[in-house]
Amino acid sequence: MSPESAPSGPLEHLRVEHPSDGVVRLVLDNPDQRNAMSDQMTASWVRAIDDLAADRSLRVVVVTGEGTAFCSGGNTGWIASEPDAEVDHLRTRMMAFYRAWLSIRRLEVPTIAAVNGPAIGAGLCLALACDIRYAAAGARLGAPFVKLGMNPGMAATYLLPNAVGEANARELLLTGRTVDADEARELGLVSRVFPPERFAEEVDDIAAGIAATAPIPSRYTKLALRDGGHQDLESCVQWEALAQPITLATDDLQEGIRAAREKRPPEFRGV
Repeated sequence: MSPESAPSGPLEHLRVEHPSDGVVRLVLDNPDQRNAMSDQMTASWVRAIDDLAADRSLRVVVVTGEGTAFCSGGNTGWIASEPDAEVDHLRTRMMAFYRAWLSIRRLEVPTIAAVNGPAIGAGLCLALACDIRYAAAGARLGAPFVKLGMNPGMAATYLLPNAVGEANARELLLTGRTVDADEARELGLVSRVFPPERFAEEVDDIAAGIAATAPIPSRYTKLALRDGGHQDLESCVQWEALAQPITLATDDLQEGIRAAREKRPPEFRGV
C-alpha cells in the first residue's frame, strides 16, 4: 500500500499487513470472540477496503483471522439486541452490515480467503466473497443460519450456489451443517487444503506469485470471471476480443515476451 493510501488512525479489531510487494493481508483481529464481526471491526473493514480500492500499487489481498478462527460470523449479541424493533429498521441495519463486508467485491485485484480456522455464517460468506479460498487442515466451514432461527444473510443464498452448485448449496443451507476442510475441498468451497504448520507460508507464496503476474490482465481476468462468468460463449468471445488486444498493447506484454525469451522472471509494471 502506498503511504498516501494508508489508513489514517488506528484500526480496531483489524490489522493491515504487507507481507511482500503488492500484497496486503487483512487480519481479522478479535480472537477473544473468535473474530466475530464487531462494530469496531466492521468500521475498520470499511476504511481499509476504501483505502485499498484507491491503491494503484496493490496486486492481491489476503484475508485471514488471528488465532484459531477465521471468522465466527456476526456478533449474535448484536443480532438479537433489538427483539422489539420494526422489520424495516432491522432491514436497514442488516443491509448496511452486508454492504460493509461485501465491499471487498469492489476490489478489482484478486482476493484470497486464507481460512485458518472455523468460518461460520457471515464468516463463511466473507470467505465466499473472495476470489480464491484455501483452508488449513482442521478448519470447519458452515452456514448454520436456520439452526439459529434466522434466514441466511450476507448474500449466502447467492454466493454459496455460485461456489458449490445449487444442489450442494441447498443441502448446506437447509441442514445448517458444517463441513471439515477436506469435504469443503470436495464441494468446491475451497481450492486447496494445507497443513496448519505450513498454511500461512503456502498462502503467502501463492499471493506473491499472483502479485508477480501482469496486473492489467489479472484485473481483466477477475472481472471476466465475476459472478459465474459470461452469460454464453458469444459474450465470452466478444469480451476477450476486446480485453486481449488491450493487454497486447501494454508495455507489460513486451516485457513478458522478452522475459520468456531470456528465460528470466518478468518485471511487470502495470503499464
